[in-house]
Amino acid sequence: MEIGNKILELRKKNNLSQEKLAEQVGVARQTISKWELGETSPNLKQSKKLSEIFNISLDELVNIPKNETNNEVVNDTNTQKLAGITIKILKGIGIFLLVFIIVYLIIIILSFATFNGLKTNKTVEVIEESEEIIIEE
Repeated sequence: MEIGNKILELRKKNNLSQEKLAEQVGVARQTISKWELGETSPNLKQSKKLSEIFNISLDELVNIPKNETNNEVVNDTNTQKLAGITIKILKGIGIFLLVFIIVYLIIIILSFATFNGLKTNKTVEVIEESEEIIIEE
């Protein structure tokens, strides 16, 4: 229930006219009408005065019914689920990129090692007489 409806309900429950309530709060009758129609809302000082007139707490005056709160909880739950899914997707992408980078580095290292191995020219000379093998670099 919006605060305007709450003011209307409490005003009628306490047998007050808009004029009489406006007088007690210190505002114009039209202001009470605008509050009740939901066009405007009382400020904090006016809300405190209303809570005193109706003998209720400010929480009771501005309290949102449980069914409206439940909708907010459902929306929060859906938002949390979406956030969880998004985090899982980002983790998956991160793991994929990490594996890709590691494989890429391994390929580069192996290519470099192979290239250096082919680049080294080693000459093998066999001397038949002594059957010695001399490797020159």
